[in-house]
Amino acid sequence: MIDKIAHSVAEAMANIKDGSTVLIGGFGTAGIPNELIDGLIAQGAKDLTVVNNNAGNAEVGLAALLKAGRVRKIICSFPRQADSHVFDGLYRAGKLELELVPQGNLAERIRAAGAGIGGFFCPTGYGTQLSGDRETRVIDGVHYVLEYPIHGDVALIKAERGDRWGNLVYRKAARNFGPVMAMAAKQTIATVHEIAELGTLDPETIVTPGIFVQQIVRIDRVATQAGGFKKAA
Repeated sequence: MIDKIAHSVAEAMANIKDGSTVLIGGFGTAGIPNELIDGLIAQGAKDLTVVNNNAGNAEVGLAALLKAGRVRKIICSFPRQADSHVFDGLYRAGKLELELVPQGNLAERIRAAGAGIGGFFCPTGYGTQLSGDRETRVIDGVHYVLEYPIHGDVALIKAERGDRWGNLVYRKAARNFGPVMAMAAKQTIATVHEIAELGTLDPETIVTPGIFVQQIVRIDRVATQAGGFKKAA
């Protein structure tokens, strides 16, 4: 019987190794798998390469992982914001390597990994420092830069509902990078707020099929910075 339900976050995170490339979902404060990030901190894996849209907020979630000294390199599109002081301090001190990638390129590089694409040409970043020394071409009169896929050893994502086969349904903007990251990683771990009985999820609403998911773990709903689910009165 296929059953991908982990009984705890600790159980789900147990096999993550030092030196792993970890894809972490989230956009702003939407869809961040904070419980899994906290579990990764407790688990102890170090020397990680983290792929995320940004570089953490305040001192929670991804910022807490950075502060714990577990991350060697971060690949992201938006590292600096008003409360990114943990990233700022580490980067300025030379303790954290940064690969800055335009946001669309980042999403497409992750998607390419999941689709089995070896590389693609994109116009974004051409003629800037972001293109580095990568190959360039002119195609139909447009300048392009060769981009390579980003593969993950592990993807940590947040979904709304799932079943024991690992099929996932997302909630609105919390979906963001989750689907492409699940496809691009060797192992995907997802949190869900509800575990549905097998066969009760509408197939038309399943965004991430269970073939791309190895473990799911149920978490409680909590209020978020941007509002989200409100606490009971």
